[in-house]
Order: sequence, then C-alpha cells, then structure tokens
Amino acid sequence: MTTESTLRFGAQTDEGTSLLRIINLVRTGEAITRPELGKLTGLGRGVVSQRVDQAIKMGLLADGEFGASSGGRQPRKLRFCAEQGMIVVCALGALHVRVGIAGLDGDILEHMHRNWDISRGPGETIDMVFSMVDELLEKGNKQPVWSVVVGLPGPVDFLTGRPAAPAIMPGWNDFDVRTPFEERYDAPVWVDNDVNLLALGERAHRRDVPTDLIYCKIGLGMGAGLLSEGRIHRGANGAAGDIGHVRVAGSEAECRCGKIGCLEAVAGGWALVRDAELAIGQGAKGPLATRAGKAPLIPEDITLAAAEGDPLAISLIRKSAQVAGEAISALVNMFNPGVIVIGGVMASAGEVFLSEVRQRIYELSLPLATRDLIVLQSANDEREPLRGGVELARQQLFGVTFPRWFAHGRPSPEGVKATT
Repeated sequence: MTTESTLRFGAQTDEGTSLLRIINLVRTGEAITRPELGKLTGLGRGVVSQRVDQAIKMGLLADGEFGASSGGRQPRKLRFCAEQGMIVVCALGALHVRVGIAGLDGDILEHMHRNWDISRGPGETIDMVFSMVDELLEKGNKQPVWSVVVGLPGPVDFLTGRPAAPAIMPGWNDFDVRTPFEERYDAPVWVDNDVNLLALGERAHRRDVPTDLIYCKIGLGMGAGLLSEGRIHRGANGAAGDIGHVRVAGSEAECRCGKIGCLEAVAGGWALVRDAELAIGQGAKGPLATRAGKAPLIPEDITLAAAEGDPLAISLIRKSAQVAGEAISALVNMFNPGVIVIGGVMASAGEVFLSEVRQRIYELSLPLATRDLIVLQSANDEREPLRGGVELARQQLFGVTFPRWFAHGRPSPEGVKATT
C-alpha cells in the first residue's frame, strides 16, 4: 500500500473510520453485501464502493458469490480474508502446555499438548514452546503470524506482559514473556492469566449464554475470569478475579504465596491432597487410601475416588465446594453475572461439587443477583484455553488496536503499541 493511501485512510480520518467499520461489519457477518453495508453505515452507494475497493486492495476483504436478488441485480457477497494470517496460542498450565494455531476467523487448525512442569523456569519453558509452535506452523498454510497469545497460570500485568509474583512459577516473577515471542514471530503478543482465556473460551463455546460471565477455575490453585459484556475485566493492574488469595475466616492454613488462610490453601486441589494425606496417615481407609499407597496423590485421585463412593474424598470435595461457593457468592453480589461456569479438576467431580457450590451461592447472594443466575459446569474441552486465546487475539486485533495498524495491511509489534 502506498504512503499516500496510508495517510489518506489513517484511523484519525472520516475515511479511515468508515473503512474500519465496513471491514469489521463484513468480518463479523453483520453485513456481507454492499447494499447491507450502506443500510447499516448510512453511507452512500459510491462511498461504500470506494471503501470496499480499498479494503479489497489491502487484502482484508474479497468478493464472493452472488446473493439472492430482492428485485434488482443479484448483490455480490463480500467475505473477510481470514486466510491472510495466523493466530498462535500458547496455554501454559502448572504441569502441561497446549499450543494451537488458528485462522483469523477463529477456527483452530492444529493443536498439540505436552506434559511440562512450569517450575523449570522461563528459559527452558519458552524454548520448548517455540519448538511446539514451529512444528505446528510447519503443518500450516505458511501464512504470516498476525498475533501470539500466551496464557500463564498466575497473575499477569496485562499491559507489560509480565507475571507478578506467581506462587507456582519460580523464576518467572517480572520476566519479560512478550519480547522473546515478538522477536521470534514478528507479531504482536498478548500475555494473560490462563483463567481469563478460559472465560473467553467458555463464552465462545456457549454463544447462547449472557455476556456477563464469571469463569471459576478450581484446580491445583483457584482463580476467576470476569467477562463484562463479552470482554475481560482485569482491573487497574490485571489482578481482578484473583479469588485464590481471599482470606477464609478462621483458617490458619499456610498458603504457597506465604500468607495465612488463603482460599486456595483451604479449597484448592493441592490443599485437598495435603488434607487427604494427613487423614490417611491417621488411619483413613478406602479407595483414596489405596491410591495413596501406590503413588503420590494428585487432585484427580480425589475426584476419581469420590466417584467410587469414598467417604474421605467426598467430604474433601464438599468442603472445597462450600468454601469456594462462599467466595463466589461475594463475586455474585458485586459483579451480578448472568452465568457462572465452574471449571478445573475439582469441578470434574460433577454434581457432588457443583450442587454444593450452587447451594452456597444461592444462600449467601442477594435475591436480585441470583434471580436469573445460571451456574454451569465447564465444557471441559482441552481446546478451551486455545479457543479463548484466539478470542482474545481477535478482540485485540480487530477491536482495540485495529485503528493503529490496519492501514499498513497487517499488524506488527510496533504498530499495535503506537498511539492512535
């Protein structure tokens, strides 16, 4: 694209604003013909044609097949060129990594999983993630990477892309995660807490649920992703939703973060393993004790033993659900979501866990806040964090930063950081 046309269609101009809107209307499917674009934008036929022609020259839109006639000539449909670039998502957990690539339309094309201990540190971990991403890109259509999203199992300063004192990630505190990915793939990079990706993924999976949604992950640790009108609410520094370190009244349990009485230290998966081992050491019997005799316990052992009717496992899960439900009820009163999705390994216990959470939420929350509230179990799809990462990338590329880079034809790390 020429410098002259770049300036002419800059985001600050009326031309640039209308061009952006037309591209996004086609991208989202709200309008796919020139007449429909004219009706929704209020622009004249000639202006719409100019903007569409410009978008086609930029490679962002293309003519498609003919649509149905309403009495005159058949209108030519337009399509968004989702094949122009790729989105890469790297979802890191405490003990595993999932990586996927998707087109700009959000469809996940390839993905893979690998067991990995994130406590091995950022150097080894990022090198390993690079090898996974490169392997997937080799299978792809060789289109350029337009965006990379990295999810981490701990607090993240979204503006800087740096983890902030993550309890289970030694060596990661304030590490610059963004720059290595930017340098390797020459694309804008967004780094976020993994539970935010899960919240976005759940919303993408359930288009029929309200856009005000809370995703509560109750696994080894605990956290919540808050969606407000379909967008993540992060707060001033990215700490919104970090319920794992809310103080539980009366608890003296020591948390991995160094504080006393945190919710995670009472109801998180690692806390239940601790309590199970203590009870078994004091003589508790049953399927869970049998598992403990064969290998070190993990949270999944507790949910599986509960399914077998083990009294100790069931009591531990109910305790976790009750305490978690109390914390979630505070979020319900403050945030007033339309739906709460419960995920993580403890939620895999099903109704044993979910019914207790529901009961505590409805007991402790305001009647108006729970009048239309839906409490669901997560879809438990291993691609959920990948789907959520793709949604985050699409929101950032075609919503937040689009005016900064669209005139150049594709995003760049420098372009998305520039001020409008």
